[in-house]
Amino acid sequence: MIHYTATGNGEPIFLVHGFGEDSRIWEQQVNPLAAKYRVFLPDLPGAGKSAGKPGLSIESMADDLAEILDHEKIDKVVMAGHSMGGYVTLAFAEKYPLKLKAFSLIHSTAFADNEQKKDTRRKSIDIIRQYGTKPFLESAIPNMFAVKNRTAMVKMIDKIIAENKHILPGSLISFYEAMMIRPDRTGILKNASIPVQFIVGKEDQAVPFSDSMQQIHLPDLSYIHILETSGHMGMIEEPDKTNTSLLEFLRKL
Repeated sequence: MIHYTATGNGEPIFLVHGFGEDSRIWEQQVNPLAAKYRVFLPDLPGAGKSAGKPGLSIESMADDLAEILDHEKIDKVVMAGHSMGGYVTLAFAEKYPLKLKAFSLIHSTAFADNEQKKDTRRKSIDIIRQYGTKPFLESAIPNMFAVKNRTAMVKMIDKIIAENKHILPGSLISFYEAMMIRPDRTGILKNASIPVQFIVGKEDQAVPFSDSMQQIHLPDLSYIHILETSGHMGMIEEPDKTNTSLLEFLRKL
């Protein structure tokens, strides 16, 4: 089983981290949410305290989360996924619809990678192979933040790099390969019989604002929160607004 921690009491919510990070990325969300809910923080395989796994896929990571639910004897959960964590959340919604009460996509998308995105990922894989994890993260993590936030948040950027520089290059490559072959899951949004939230960064360059705008109308019960000054890291760039948005969404369930 993958490593996870849980804190707080109440209805369960899973916070699923993205690529190049681990569950510590949610540091500023844990206490506000744990005041009313039981917050589960998994480390996906190869990240944080979880060992890597062969044959990694977006779907296998959804299975890893389902294993935690079974272990904890949880019938239904709310899941919030950041970026790649959102891809895993959508795969979970597809494979385990009866185990999901609602879900939130944070800087994430149901679209599959287009050729341009796949090409970008291939170039990143080459960089990882050539230089290793730390130099790659040093080049990639700042770009996750809105341009105007990068200077002010340099300590936070350095912290993310320091926390994740131990991720094995092979694990980063496995994540990229899993993302490149994931299918389009807009059908999951269209057919969702549960509430779906979108938290979107106006300055997001990894998941463009325009992509998100094409998806928000798809679920029957859709909630949208736009973070006006965030790039791809609203949990850190605008933590209070992210927390308020998540808590408001959870209150409606």
